Amino acid sequence: MNLKHRYWFFKSALPYKFCDDLKKYASEKKSNLGVIGGVLHKIRPGEKLKKKDLDMVKKKRKSNVVFVGEKWIYDQVYPYLDLANKNAGWNFNIDWAEDCQFTVYKKGQFYGWHRDTLDEPYNNPAHLNHLGKIRKLSMTVSLSDPEEYEGGRLQFCYREDSEPGAEPRYVECTEILPKGSVVVFPSNTWHRITPVTKGTRHSLVLWSLGHPFR
Repeated sequence: MNLKHRYWFFKSALPYKFCDDLKKYASEKKSNLGVIGGVLHKIRPGEKLKKKDLDMVKKKRKSNVVFVGEKWIYDQVYPYLDLANKNAGWNFNIDWAEDCQFTVYKKGQFYGWHRDTLDEPYNNPAHLNHLGKIRKLSMTVSLSDPEEYEGGRLQFCYREDSEPGAEPRYVECTEILPKGSVVVFPSNTWHRITPVTKGTRHSLVLWSLGHPFR
């Protein structure tokens, strides 16, 4: 897939009040350990992770999450995903979105290198609107002021741009730092959140779905 734009951003796009209201709303809900996609969609609602899956998750990711799907949240954030899809020239065919993931990274927490796409289209009957579809675009929203934490940087890795045998090239996404900023990128892009070394980082993540590329 040859992309002219690796990611698209909207700096300080969302109002501070929305960010604060969302943090307050999600923080009042019970949070869970953040898991990785290949594990998340193997389990049914209410099921607990098996020990081997839990051990794998902890090596890859440490964070706490709350899933939110309220209309007032989508009304604010989804238009930016749609706009990025057009402005960046991707024009991916997308027709659904998963619940938004409110994520909290405290000191020492992180998310290692990963892609949001899965090896196969969704096939879990517990998620009927996902069946046969894949993640195509990912969105992340900064809900914290950059002064509230240290570390916790969003970085992208473009492995296909590196010379054979060389270290993969990565880019730090500084555009996401201001509170209310939005970054959208193809879901098959390698990315990570570096460990938070001080304070707490809050963010919102959204994945859009569509049928596999032809």
